[in-house]
Amino acid sequence: MSTMSAALCRYLLFGCFLISAAGAEPLPPPNVTLITLNTNYTLVWDWDRAAADGPNVTFTAEYLPKYKLKYKRTNLNWYKACDKTPHKSCDFTALDLHYLGIFVFRVRVNVNGNHSDWVQKEFCPDKDAALGPPTKVELKPAGSGLDIYISDPLTSTNLSMKEKIPELYYDIVYWKYTEDKRASRNHTLNSTMNVVTLSDLLAWTSYCVTIQSRHDYYKKRSVFTTPQCMQTEGPVPWWTIVRYFLGSLMICFLIVLLIVYVFFRCFKTVKSTFFPSGQLPKHFEEYFCDSPASDIPRLLSPDKEAEILCHKVTICPEPAFLEIHDPPPEALQELAQGLEPDSSGRHSRQGSSGSRDSGVYSTEGGSGLPQTSSGQSSTGAEDSWQAPIKQQEQVKMQDMAPELKSQRLMADEGVVDMCV
Repeated sequence: MSTMSAALCRYLLFGCFLISAAGAEPLPPPNVTLITLNTNYTLVWDWDRAAADGPNVTFTAEYLPKYKLKYKRTNLNWYKACDKTPHKSCDFTALDLHYLGIFVFRVRVNVNGNHSDWVQKEFCPDKDAALGPPTKVELKPAGSGLDIYISDPLTSTNLSMKEKIPELYYDIVYWKYTEDKRASRNHTLNSTMNVVTLSDLLAWTSYCVTIQSRHDYYKKRSVFTTPQCMQTEGPVPWWTIVRYFLGSLMICFLIVLLIVYVFFRCFKTVKSTFFPSGQLPKHFEEYFCDSPASDIPRLLSPDKEAEILCHKVTICPEPAFLEIHDPPPEALQELAQGLEPDSSGRHSRQGSSGSRDSGVYSTEGGSGLPQTSSGQSSTGAEDSWQAPIKQQEQVKMQDMAPELKSQRLMADEGVVDMCV
């Protein structure tokens, strides 16, 4: 019995604890802060969802101009920025708060219908909002100096921050760039202009520039921009001009040479294609052209007529030449002296060696040496052999072939000298 009563007491105590816990107010969100940049305002806070009241937790954020709190009314109409949002932040940028005004932000926690106390945060954009760096910085060489083009920081509606802060100016820091990255002396220049020229620089030297935005009334300073480097210019040295001139001349020469080479290659290809060096023989051109003096090719007839026009062509080698030489005077004299009449009225050969050496052959009864009635050759034959020697003649075998074939030299009709 005592055990049952003890267990009943424990259950009653646990139920009372749950009822009291459900009716208790949750704790307000801790670490309420503002993240600002120019005219972008975001209220953030901390909350551990795993350790507090489960996932059914929402937040409500509101704002009110500070001057309305002086009326000390209990039912003030606060403007809601975020109503029952599960996020741990609320963006007030879209509300377009006046930059010179003073506002009060507040936030609370909603857990299962219960609300925590409000946590308030006073905020003045002109005083508390962070100032951003220039939106863009561009460098351009200007002779031996540098021109710096600065773009103003922008608001949430892409307007210049100088409309909100007329006293805004820029702190420009520049230094000479070195490859060994040794620390060089920095130079500082303040300017409210968006275009600044650095004139005290060395020619053909690289300089780096970084800029920050500043507002001295509330001692606002933005972060510096990423350093940008640029080389200055100046008078061009003569050796640089000569080098550029020679380089451009060489490039032009190579381009012209390439164009000429391509042109001649194309010209040679076209010429060899349309005007080949090999020419057809004349008897081929008679069949391929309409007329011997015409360059227009003859059009082929249909297949049957084309077969009729075909001719068989046989290519023969070039004919040989036959050379006929007159015998020398010495050989003629020996021949005339060596011929003596015999009893039969015919001439005999003076010796085979003499005729063989001189290349003269004689036959009996030949008609080349006419005889007298006494059997001796006439003086007219001797005079004819002693006539002046003619020059060598070259006669084509083709021209002499008919006469040589039709006539047969008889051994007894005369003497003929032939050298081939």
